[in-house]
Amino acid sequence: MAGTVRTIQRGGSRFYIDPENPAIKYPGVTSILGMLPKPFLAYWQAKMVAELAVDSLPFVQQMADRDRAGAVDYLKGAARRYTNIRADIGSQAHDLFERMIRGEYVGRVHPDIEPYRVHFAEFLDRVQPTLIRAEDVAWSDTHRYAGSFDGILSIRLGEDGKPDPQGEPAQVMCDWKTSKSTYPDVALQMAAYSHADRIMTADGTALPMPKLDGAAVLHITPDQWAFKPVRADREVFDVFLTLRRVFDWDRETSKTVIGRAIAQSAGRLVTGTERRAK
Repeated sequence: MAGTVRTIQRGGSRFYIDPENPAIKYPGVTSILGMLPKPFLAYWQAKMVAELAVDSLPFVQQMADRDRAGAVDYLKGAARRYTNIRADIGSQAHDLFERMIRGEYVGRVHPDIEPYRVHFAEFLDRVQPTLIRAEDVAWSDTHRYAGSFDGILSIRLGEDGKPDPQGEPAQVMCDWKTSKSTYPDVALQMAAYSHADRIMTADGTALPMPKLDGAAVLHITPDQWAFKPVRADREVFDVFLTLRRVFDWDRETSKTVIGRAIAQSAGRLVTGTERRAK
C-alpha cells in the first residue's frame, strides 16, 4: 500500500517525495514557476521599504539611535512581513474554500476571512459546480514535477461559454487566487497540473488524470470575485517545460559548468617580517 505524499524544503524550493520510492523527489510546480524573471519585485520591495520609513520616521529614528543594525533589519523586512501576512490570509481562505466546496457547514469565521466566505458562497450559488477532486497532487513522471491543485470541477456551460444549468458539462482544472490581481503565470500553473500523468491522493493512491475540457481561475478579493477561463494548452505547457529545464540548470547543471583553475596568479608574497610577527 502506498504511503502518504510528503514534501520537503530544499534551498528555498519544495519537493514532493514519491510515496513508493523515497529516493525520487520532484520539484513542485510553484517552485518551478519561481524561475520566471520578476524584475518588478525589486521596485516593489524598494517601495515597501521607502513607504515604511516615511510612514514611521520618528519610530525608525528612535530605533536607529539605539540599534542601527536592528533598524536596518526592520526596514528591509517590510516586504517579507507583508508577504507573510498575505500568505496567512490566503492559506486560511483556501482551507475555507475546500471545506465549502466539499459541502461542509461553515459557521462564523474571522472578520478578515468573512468577505472571502461570502464571495465563495456566491460563486457556488451562481456557477453550481460539482466537485470531482480537491487538494490532490498532480504528478508527472514524464517531466519530473508535482504540485497540489485546488480543484477539478464539473461545470455546465452554455453555448456562450458561461455557466448555464441546462448547458453541457465540462470538467475544468481550477485554482483559487486571493492576490490583488490574476497574473499570466496562472496559465503555466494550470497547464502543468492539466498535463500531469496522474493524480496522487493524500494517502498516496494513484488515480488516472480525468479528461479535462479546460482550466479556470477563481479570483477572490475582499471586494469582489470573478471566475475566468485560463489557457492551459500545449503551447502554454511547453513554456512551463522550458522553466522545468531552467530549474535543473539553476539547481544542478550550473554548479558543474566551471572547473577548477588550471592556471592562476601566484599568491601574495609573505615577507619575513610578516612571518615573524605572527
